[in-house]
Amino acid sequence: MYDNISDNGYHIREMKRDDMLELTRRMTLSRNCFHRIAGAYFDSDGYVDGTFNTHFLKLSKPEQKSKLEVARAIPFAKTNVELREYRFLPDAGKQGSVWQFLKAILDSEMKNDAMLETFYEMFGEQYQSDRDYGIYFFLGNYDIPRKGADKANQWESEEVYRFLICAVCPVDSHYEPEAPECGFLFPAYRERGAAEDYIDVYQGIKHPEFLKLIGVD
Repeated sequence: MYDNISDNGYHIREMKRDDMLELTRRMTLSRNCFHRIAGAYFDSDGYVDGTFNTHFLKLSKPEQKSKLEVARAIPFAKTNVELREYRFLPDAGKQGSVWQFLKAILDSEMKNDAMLETFYEMFGEQYQSDRDYGIYFFLGNYDIPRKGADKANQWESEEVYRFLICAVCPVDSHYEPEAPECGFLFPAYRERGAAEDYIDVYQGIKHPEFLKLIGVD
């Protein structure tokens, strides 16, 4: 599907709602697709107050449920309205780009704390908020089931889609997250696979600086 140019000049592609629903069906306690969760807490000036990084299943069941709701809010948002697919800038792969950071975080399976902390610092310098907030990263794997000639899902896996979900949420005095204001799914999920040159960006509340700091075109 071809790119369109949005009113603000960004290259976007129309998304399929079924693609996102396919992913969210694997984001439940019984069918959990997440392996790790990591993130950072920021004050309203963008300074990091603390970080965390752990295996998702080490969370208590109530914590797993509440964090799954945070993660699901990104792909479950209104497609092509709140959730849009953007193309990265042509020089996205250059040293120090956000694309490179996200690819490295994904390839390290979110176990490289130094890489994550560098991203948090860069994010805090640019993101604008009048409240304390948190960044929540989720690492997921989805075994894409093979489809037969009748388009019905088969048991065997065709390929594995490995992805990051990021949610940026205001937090209360106990660091509990509220509904995400923005976030993304990387790489974009399209035609039952990864589209690494694209990212699905959620904006429940408009943050113009968010698109710029991600580095989309």
